Amino acid sequence: MHQIDEPNRWRLSTPGHPGWKRTARPDDPNKFFMVSADCHANEPANLWVDRIDKKYKDRLPRVEVDADGVKWQISEGWARSRLLDSNLQGEDQIRGKAGATPEQRLLDHDRDGVDAEIIFPNKGLTMWATPDPLFAQAQCRIYNDWAAEAYGPYRDRLVPMAALATGDLEGSIEEVKRAAKMGFRGLTLPCKPIFGAHDARHPNYNMKTFDPLWAAIQDCDLAVTFHVSTGRDPRAARKDGGAVINYVSHSLAPTIEPIANLCASGVIEKFPRLRFGSIEAGIGWVPWAMQAMDEAYHKHHMWVFPKLKKLPSEYFRSNGFASFQEDPPGLDLAQKYDLCRNFLWANDYPHHEGSWPHSAEAIERQMGHLGEDERAQILGLNAARVFKLEVKRLARMAVN
Repeated sequence: MHQIDEPNRWRLSTPGHPGWKRTARPDDPNKFFMVSADCHANEPANLWVDRIDKKYKDRLPRVEVDADGVKWQISEGWARSRLLDSNLQGEDQIRGKAGATPEQRLLDHDRDGVDAEIIFPNKGLTMWATPDPLFAQAQCRIYNDWAAEAYGPYRDRLVPMAALATGDLEGSIEEVKRAAKMGFRGLTLPCKPIFGAHDARHPNYNMKTFDPLWAAIQDCDLAVTFHVSTGRDPRAARKDGGAVINYVSHSLAPTIEPIANLCASGVIEKFPRLRFGSIEAGIGWVPWAMQAMDEAYHKHHMWVFPKLKKLPSEYFRSNGFASFQEDPPGLDLAQKYDLCRNFLWANDYPHHEGSWPHSAEAIERQMGHLGEDERAQILGLNAARVFKLEVKRLARMAVN
């Protein structure tokens, strides 16, 4: 075990686990079954350049250097962004380089007590950063092919989500069917089908236009996920406080929109087996959003269509989920609002926002007030249900 550096020493803070029958400690012979519901690939830098149709090659996201030697990140859908040279050290440097091979990922997860991971794009989060859905879909297909190749031999523990560019509806339906045949257990969709700022003229997930897509997904029994920072540029704020403003307001918060789309529009009434959720947006907002949707349904009844058989919150409770890394307020509300079956823990490996490789301490900081069964659900059993994982096969020790 390496010596942890000072800027990351806070990660070791823990109240311990007094009274816990089971823990998240990797060396606990009765460790909880743990699934990280949000991890990220480390795709080869040349993946899309090498595989994309030549008509798209010049449009791929790239880094350009100007006459003054300044580096700029260029993408069709994002504002041009200056790249600052980063000098990562200690654990921050380790996280920046982790996850390049499946074998390394497995060793890293063993160190963190994780039995299986749900994998999302990393460099590939820019696949949707274009107003051209056909271009985005071409990039998604390349990612899906690579993910199946890279993680297929380890599919029990390494579980990638297939990416869709839903602005291309016909292509997305075809890709759903292809992904199912390739063995994917879930899909990741952008938070908005058409990349860019809000435009009511654009198709969105509450519209009947997408019914054929939901039907295909339900028929293939795949989970639907919406990851933060997709669908629109998350770097809308500039200057002072921009990093915090962008993370909270333009990355996390917009992930509520597709969840509300599905809960309030009747989609789940028509497709009752559809499993859907937000990824990396935290969970503290969920009780508030459920209450806000129901309040709007009751108080704005004169404008609300369609009339639903259940309240919007009930569709989330029965079919929805949300992942978090560290969200004490959300966990404080989990019992009160009966949401312990809807929340999925994640270590966000290898991102800095996550808890790897000190997840046990993070879990102990947050979950002391929960019961053993509630911890078990949130740490792994909920994800196993959502993504159709075999608990007994994956768990290192028998689940009590």
